[in-house]
Amino acid sequence: MAVVARSPFDLVELSASGRGSVSSTLRDVMGEHLPFVWRTLRRHGVREPDLPDQCQEVFLVVHRKLDEFRGDSSLRTWLYGIALRVAAGYRRKAHVTRESPEAAPPDSVLEAGQEQDLERKRALDRLRVLLAEVEPARREVFVLFELEELSMSEVAKVVGCPLRTAYAWYDSVRAHVQRRWEATP
Repeated sequence: MAVVARSPFDLVELSASGRGSVSSTLRDVMGEHLPFVWRTLRRHGVREPDLPDQCQEVFLVVHRKLDEFRGDSSLRTWLYGIALRVAAGYRRKAHVTRESPEAAPPDSVLEAGQEQDLERKRALDRLRVLLAEVEPARREVFVLFELEELSMSEVAKVVGCPLRTAYAWYDSVRAHVQRRWEATP
């Protein structure tokens, strides 16, 4: 049976109790890491309307594989890898999805006082465009370090590169983003 979610917090809460040596339940993992998974999927090309389903896919994989988690890396790093693979699968299938256009665009009204939210959204959209110009592995280093606030050693482990390489990639992406940001209004 499919579960429809309108936001990341409406997702079904599955329990992984009785999972042998794993001390966390799936409910605990979801409660703590759901916003992180949501952001990761969004930053890796999952469209907004498809985020609930893809986020649920990540936690279905977690539900199946939680007892196999050995703790070689942090739980967050492990979840990032799963989310990255789900997003990649989504992007491969995205061309198959067919959308039917609406007769008229929906009316949208901004409430007074939302200018800051709008500016933040525009800045994030602009950052997404600039990051799309960067090689995926380098972009991943930048996103994990700068936006997800993982340590650079964790970033290097996730990406699978030496620590110095991760720092070099981060520096090159940061310089690229800064140069392009200042060059365009």
